[in-house]
Amino acid sequence: MASTETGTGAEAAGTTDDPADGPAADAATGAPAAESALAGEAPAGKAPATTKPDGAQPDRSGGDLAGLEAGLDALDTKVSDRQPWLRALTAKAVPPLVAVALVLGLWQLAYHFELKDHYLLPSPVDVARSLQDKWLEGTLLDYVWTSVSRGALGFLASVAIGTPLGLLVARVKPVRAAIGPILSGLQSLPSVAWVPAAIIWFGLSDATIYAVVLLGAVPSIANGLVAGVDQISPLYLRAGRTIGARGLTGVRHILLPAALPGYLAGLKQGWAFSWRSLMAAELIVNAADLGTGLGQLLEQGRELQDMSWVLSAILLILIVGIGIELLIFAPLERRVLRSRGLLVKS
Repeated sequence: MASTETGTGAEAAGTTDDPADGPAADAATGAPAAESALAGEAPAGKAPATTKPDGAQPDRSGGDLAGLEAGLDALDTKVSDRQPWLRALTAKAVPPLVAVALVLGLWQLAYHFELKDHYLLPSPVDVARSLQDKWLEGTLLDYVWTSVSRGALGFLASVAIGTPLGLLVARVKPVRAAIGPILSGLQSLPSVAWVPAAIIWFGLSDATIYAVVLLGAVPSIANGLVAGVDQISPLYLRAGRTIGARGLTGVRHILLPAALPGYLAGLKQGWAFSWRSLMAAELIVNAADLGTGLGQLLEQGRELQDMSWVLSAILLILIVGIGIELLIFAPLERRVLRSRGLLVKS
């Protein structure tokens, strides 16, 4: 009995966890365990790995999570592939050139088949020759510069007046209730309707031209800013007040940047109204000491019954308007939209 109890005690002592003997034991049994693992057998003391029965559905949670992470990474990744510059230039330039060629072709056909008498409908070549004559005289750029400088100065004055007016209407409810409908009505009023009143007020002077430009552009700029402010999330304004952005600081750092897309749309429309108002004023306000702009050039062609002259002036007005849009407002709009993630580089 004593020997039996002694053997049992020794076995029990051998199964106790001794920190000193643990690493040595693991090292001693490491090779047999590895060999048994390579042979496909489970190590001693561990349960064999369970295998899924045939026909069991695999666990797709890991795959779905990996796909979701890959999708989020793709959203954060910037597009690096760019089209060759020649292909991009061709894609942008060919459609307008095709449209211009189509218009010139139809124009030439109308001239060839004499839909109107030739003195009433000159050919594109006749109009180009008229522009060439003005260029050789050295007066063409003077006409363009006179109108562009007037339009730019009137537009800048309109921005200086329309921006604070739009902010006031957008943020002060009593002012909005009183002035908002008037601004909308002024925006829909044709600019040429102000010309007789401006002539009576200021006479045949530059003040008449600038008054018509202001009355045409200020309502559009103010209404554009009001629309932009109305689209701002209240969370932005609340966050600005929380960090202490109030008054002019809040307008500069919170209100105007958040309303920039709508404000820029108002600026584009304001320039369009400025340019149209300017042409309407120059057509009617014609004096020797005012200088000759594109509107006066158009009126001189009408007085001389020179249709080539008239069409060349119309063409110059169109070219200047398109040029301002493509060179100034289109890049600004792309930059603003791209900064807000609304336009992606291709």
